[in-house]
Amino acid sequence: MEKLIVEGGKPLAGTVRISGAKNAALPLMAATLLTSGKHILRNVPDLRDTRTFIKLLEDLGVQCERKGDTVTFDSTHIRHSEASYTLVKTMRASVLVLGPLLARTGKAKVSLPGGCAIGARPINFHIMGLERLGVTCLLEGGYVDAEINTPMQGNVIYFDIPSVTGTENMLMASVLAQGTTVLKNAAREPEIGNLVDMLIGMGANIEGRDSDKLTIHGVDKLVPADCAIIPDRIEAGTYLIAIAATRGHGTVTHCNPAHLPSLLEKLRQTGLVVTEDVSTITVETPDTIKSPFSLDSVDIKTMPYPGYPTDLQAQFMALMALSSDTSVINETIFENRFMHVAELQRLGADIRTDGHTAVINGKGLKGLSGAPVMATDLRASSSLVIAGLAASGRTEISRIYHLERGYENLVEKLTGLGARVWKERE
Repeated sequence: MEKLIVEGGKPLAGTVRISGAKNAALPLMAATLLTSGKHILRNVPDLRDTRTFIKLLEDLGVQCERKGDTVTFDSTHIRHSEASYTLVKTMRASVLVLGPLLARTGKAKVSLPGGCAIGARPINFHIMGLERLGVTCLLEGGYVDAEINTPMQGNVIYFDIPSVTGTENMLMASVLAQGTTVLKNAAREPEIGNLVDMLIGMGANIEGRDSDKLTIHGVDKLVPADCAIIPDRIEAGTYLIAIAATRGHGTVTHCNPAHLPSLLEKLRQTGLVVTEDVSTITVETPDTIKSPFSLDSVDIKTMPYPGYPTDLQAQFMALMALSSDTSVINETIFENRFMHVAELQRLGADIRTDGHTAVINGKGLKGLSGAPVMATDLRASSSLVIAGLAASGRTEISRIYHLERGYENLVEKLTGLGARVWKERE
């Protein structure tokens, strides 16, 4: 097992290219199950999660071939319709094969998913939606066992809470259903828009892209896809926050600023200068008579898109630990997403939590010192990297396999920004 070593205290500077979005790549990969033929996905990030998902598809019978960031999926032959626990235990997104397998084969048996321990992410929305389409679902032995006795019929499906994977699964299940399906209070994340574009390119009839009401008119057949993965907005946001935390000056390229409206506004509220164009975002410390620049404290509340993303909450907390005053973070999406607090405290952060609320007493740029810490989940890992980059001295981060689930070439990209960071064996 490897650990990450970070020698902090150096401002980041330069440019970093953003990879394709993990959270878009996984549902698009699942959608290749919907129809036979060769599908082509471009800008696919090479991550632990995408590699695991490819193994899952290969086990189902899909032939997968990667060349650079392009992956070809030949889904002509599906051997079976069971996603076993062995393959999906580390990745919650595995549940995304449920909808397309049902639409393609009429049955699916999918292990209840694993992944980050950030709280309950129940699949009741998936089961409720499938049952509304006429699917029989049983939960037993740690599996969802679903089967269609008669062709799926379109229906109205209302989500009590916008569910990203629930919306994606219902999109894929309903494109081949008979009649019209309406998804109300659907999630609106850009990754869902990417899936809608792919499905429409395959011949699906979907209305309401980027809205909370999606109308799907079932079609008789689909054709193979040729689609590009959108840039990873969470990766882009992570690097922007890292540059800000070190009082650096840097640019993320090959991104989409329109996908990060809340983060960019919050960064501006701290006093940093943020500029953007079509595919780049630059963050820098402003010219000021203050020496050094003092980062203003800012409150955030995580919300479904286009609100502040829960996947950037831990990173922003690390930034606020370096601010000039007190800030408050309210986490409304996942109940266990403050597990990084104890590790940030080991670096010297002054943070108190009460339920879903964290109060951060900023200590300024010199407020953190390096220490051994342990990653608890994917985004918590990146918050520790950010804190380590800003801290004085050496930070050692263990269990970095979490980072490898969502950040492609992290060490190389940080090194390109001037960071002193490398891997060592535990």
